[in-house]
Amino acid sequence: MTSTRKRRVIKLEESRILKRKDITPDIWLIWIEKPENYSFKPGQYCTIGVEGIERAYSIVSAPYEDSLELFVELVPKDEGGMLTPELYKLNPGDKVSIRPRAKGIFTFDPGFTNHLLISTVTGVVPYISYLRDYINDNRTGHKFYFLMGASYEDEFSYDAELRQMESNHPGMVTFIPTISRPTEERNKNWDGETGRVNTIIEKHIETFELTSSDTLVYACGHPGMIEDVKARMIPKGWTVKEERFWKED
Repeated sequence: MTSTRKRRVIKLEESRILKRKDITPDIWLIWIEKPENYSFKPGQYCTIGVEGIERAYSIVSAPYEDSLELFVELVPKDEGGMLTPELYKLNPGDKVSIRPRAKGIFTFDPGFTNHLLISTVTGVVPYISYLRDYINDNRTGHKFYFLMGASYEDEFSYDAELRQMESNHPGMVTFIPTISRPTEERNKNWDGETGRVNTIIEKHIETFELTSSDTLVYACGHPGMIEDVKARMIPKGWTVKEERFWKED
């Protein structure tokens, strides 16, 4: 018997790059046009492509913003990168494809009072979307404790915005960045927290006086970091929500 089922064809939109900002030689931000009637929840991702090669990227923007902001990390071709080397060549005015719907379940859960947000480098993305949306809507009643890890100080691409949020909303937003390579020349001016982000969690939980009954732990970024966070927290009764950002394209 021959199946008559037709394969669903997804119609791709075309989106123009509006702006680009290089952070380091291998990480950068791009802003692309938001297709008409394109909707998403903070924490979801869009799928963009170049010449038929596609990849999902969590959206930095909040839904109220006019464009889609994305944070991209270059994966060289000799390390398995397929899309990012092509994206790296693009500048404002160039175009990418975009699938018509955002997806993803790594969204803000208002059922908890306290939210412990843990990330490595590009893993910051969904949390920025959460906070922009929450603040824009003038919401209250929740607290956000943000622990962000990176190898180098210049990889904290949203530190200025987060510090501004912390200043404007004291008691609601707390931001603590940490670097894992404090002795390297690139970090010579760093005077903040040191150590991998997953190793400083317990210390700051105690400082913040958080409890597992009213706190949700989010872990986003490197899979190794996420696994360690889960190994540390879940056996102690904490609820952990995760989103893995794989290095490979």
